[in-house]
Amino acid sequence: MRKKRILVAALNWGLGHATRCIPIIKELQLNDFEPLIASDGSALELLKKEFPHLDHIELPSYNIQYTKKGSHLKWKMIMDSPRILKAIQEEKMITRKIVENYNIQGIISDNRFGVRSKRLKTNVFITHQLNVLSGNTSFLSSYLHQQYISKFDQCWVPDVAGENNLSGILGHLKKKPENVKYIGPLSRLEKSNTPEFYDFLVLLSGPEPQRSILESILLKEFKTSEARVLFIRGVISEEKLNFENPNINIKNYLYGKALQVAINSSKYIVSRSGYTTLMDLAKLEKKAFFIPTPGQEEQEYLAKRLQELGIAPYSKQDEFNLGQLRRIEDYDGLRDFGDHVIFRDLFSFFERE
Repeated sequence: MRKKRILVAALNWGLGHATRCIPIIKELQLNDFEPLIASDGSALELLKKEFPHLDHIELPSYNIQYTKKGSHLKWKMIMDSPRILKAIQEEKMITRKIVENYNIQGIISDNRFGVRSKRLKTNVFITHQLNVLSGNTSFLSSYLHQQYISKFDQCWVPDVAGENNLSGILGHLKKKPENVKYIGPLSRLEKSNTPEFYDFLVLLSGPEPQRSILESILLKEFKTSEARVLFIRGVISEEKLNFENPNINIKNYLYGKALQVAINSSKYIVSRSGYTTLMDLAKLEKKAFFIPTPGQEEQEYLAKRLQELGIAPYSKQDEFNLGQLRRIEDYDGLRDFGDHVIFRDLFSFFERE
């Protein structure tokens, strides 16, 4: 009997959307489904490295780039919206062909709005943002996002439903829509009692130019540090970055078991406050310091919320200095919610005729 083929599509906005699809793709295989991977850019390259034996398809790029000044981001996104909408329309046409040519039985789309088929009743959208924060336009951006989500048969939110949750107002509305299903935080990592080797693990991610700007700030701050630091740049590249401080071990990217060992063997984590990173660090129960991407209100909200809850401190990017890392010990650190998805039950959705 032929395995049911499921199309898994991840947005290429940093690497977070792709990395949180990794446990889903693995579990699809374990539950006797055949995943077909679709994305573009660095996200697609990452998934190809993780799953070299699986078929993959390149989708149109939304080509989301940040501004050098965070305050300009919202207006750039508004200006770029016609191009993004065009990419979504192209995505719809390609998805129609994929469903026909590959005999697709179900779709899992992580924030790719055009990856949906009217021929199927098994379209899943993954997001932790039922509310999309955009300052004084949050009502409009949230409304539009919820309208897109309503077109899908199910919406999987990688968080828990109760008040003690990770995403706060991002993933929780006053009234839960009928198609929303809370599946628990997603992470491809496992906690282990590994001896601490590094004092700090710097874990960079996100679109340019903000990734490079933070990289320059952190390398300058750690230039003369005596701390043992593993610096993961978050770029899918073979280019080597030379650095004089022998205490700093620089890697372009780590994935799979290597990343799991690196985080488990590091005392503190310094990173963006992206939601996928929070899920990983919660699973591994790490203490962290966050530097949200300027202008990305979602990350700023999550960082402020974690600080207010006494979980982890944060700093604005242009105010960061190395001395602030001493604040980490005053906070409790992230913890594992222990409410993990039972994939067999979740995937029963694709068994319906």
